[in-house]
Amino acid sequence: MEIIPYFDKLMTCIHCQKDFTTTKIRKSTIKLEHTDSDFRAVYKTVNPMYYNVFVCEHCGLAFTEDFSKYFAPGSADMLKKRICDHWEPHSFSGERSLIQAIQTYQLAIICGEIKKEKHIILAGLALRTAWLYREQDKIEWELRFLESAREEYIESYLVGDYAGSTMTELKVLFLVGELSRRLGDFTMATKYFSKIIEQQNTTTEISILKKTKAIWQEMRDNKKD
Repeated sequence: MEIIPYFDKLMTCIHCQKDFTTTKIRKSTIKLEHTDSDFRAVYKTVNPMYYNVFVCEHCGLAFTEDFSKYFAPGSADMLKKRICDHWEPHSFSGERSLIQAIQTYQLAIICGEIKKEKHIILAGLALRTAWLYREQDKIEWELRFLESAREEYIESYLVGDYAGSTMTELKVLFLVGELSRRLGDFTMATKYFSKIIEQQNTTTEISILKKTKAIWQEMRDNKKD
């Protein structure tokens, strides 16, 4: 008997406090095919990333599990003016298309900016939006969101707001370097990759170090050519 990958989950909106239904993917049905150099996972079956963003059907707030329940002073009012007052109630539950997934991420970025979420949160949203555009083969839009993600990761590194998240300093440094490389900014890529290599004798994140050295060597070889 084939297992249905989708299941519904009841959520409570962190803004309007109303309940709504969102769709999630059963972990047992997720099958990874490969991973790109910037950590984008490509799946053989349904892409669980399509369902990471929750959209409240009542007020229009788009958020993820990583969003804080705290609203900075004035942000709730701003959210109401910019999103809620223009929102026509509708649900994003059920199977999502690639286009719908992109819509949820773009809305989450806007909501996250209004809500003043941490740079590390906004960076992750922008990066995943870029990945979705990569899946759609829209290179110009992919690069636009890769650049946005890079800037947010740089800010996160500078202020250290990645602390307490699943991201480490080396992962942030690596992503700044790798996104810079993908954007053709090899000076910036070299700068941030070198910060990782400087820690090669002290770091315990061997996989990140190996990836960095491999890309570093590839960049040197390409420069010779």
